[in-house]
Amino acid sequence: MSEKHLTSDILNFPEAIDVIEYYFDQGWTDGLPIVPPTPKKVGEFLEYVGLSPSDILGTEPTKGRVITAEKVAINAVMAGCLPQYFPVVASALQAMCEPKFNLHGMSVSTMGSAVLTVVNGPIVDELGLNSGVNVFGPGNRANATIGRAIRLCIINVTGAIPGILDKSTLGHAGKYTFCIAEAEAVNPWNTLQVERGFSNAQSTVTIFAGLSPIQVTNGDGDSPETILPSFYDALFAAGYDQGEVVIILSPEHVGNLARSGWSKREVKQFLYDGAQRIDSNRSAHSGSFRDSDNLDRDADVIKAVVNSPDNITIIVAGGAAGVFSSVIPLWTGGSNSESVTNVIM
Repeated sequence: MSEKHLTSDILNFPEAIDVIEYYFDQGWTDGLPIVPPTPKKVGEFLEYVGLSPSDILGTEPTKGRVITAEKVAINAVMAGCLPQYFPVVASALQAMCEPKFNLHGMSVSTMGSAVLTVVNGPIVDELGLNSGVNVFGPGNRANATIGRAIRLCIINVTGAIPGILDKSTLGHAGKYTFCIAEAEAVNPWNTLQVERGFSNAQSTVTIFAGLSPIQVTNGDGDSPETILPSFYDALFAAGYDQGEVVIILSPEHVGNLARSGWSKREVKQFLYDGAQRIDSNRSAHSGSFRDSDNLDRDADVIKAVVNSPDNITIIVAGGAAGVFSSVIPLWTGGSNSESVTNVIM
């Protein structure tokens, strides 16, 4: 694709380091150096998915910003992606523009959420995405750069610049990159995309407005009844009346649950039943901020962390060794931002 086919301004610099420093000066990075988005590289990304620069992937619902394929490709190059990663990034951006995801709200809130991206299907192996050891950590190019590309698009395309529109009180490390794959080979149950109505033969990307993970440790239990209660405190920390909460189950924990013959539905029901408290036993300042002004407690009312067992999303991921799982609360308890699953283009 020649330069004339691109719609953005083309800047010229003596050396690559000059590009990097200029992007820092303009506030176009996440605080880390970027890969210079040359017209040739941007063109390769667009050609890989058969899109023209001006093709519209979506419109940010609140600010009305039009998100073109070229803008997303530029940021994917900057993040260090390979062209074959671009379908995941582009499909995630399409999902983020769904009004029910509330991209603007979750991007600018003081609560400090990030786009948790979960990839399923054959594309996981094709791209070498990590679903195992150190799944949320460094070391895998696909995970790191896909998640980073999404963050750069939020900064540069939607305008949610840290300190200007992005007013996170604390933020968390997932705001640099927050992309994982589900460990489908060790998942004894239906995978995430099957639960969402797709087949295992389809590749999907699912996005959540994720807060920082809360690690759950249990190396003593080997049955559902002795493992799952360890999640209660982390679930209570997420607040009450959640519209959705994500649980990442490690293979060791999943293996013990599966050997006991438990289905995913039974796990969800057990967690739902256990993560409840009598209203009067709650601290005056516990639970969701949505009802924090109502400090009257009713001894006869039982409050649950989630509104239904179906509001617990379970994803299998992590290293084969280690009795560590996590609870990931969602922005505003998942009530003002619904997760979205898209088939990858």
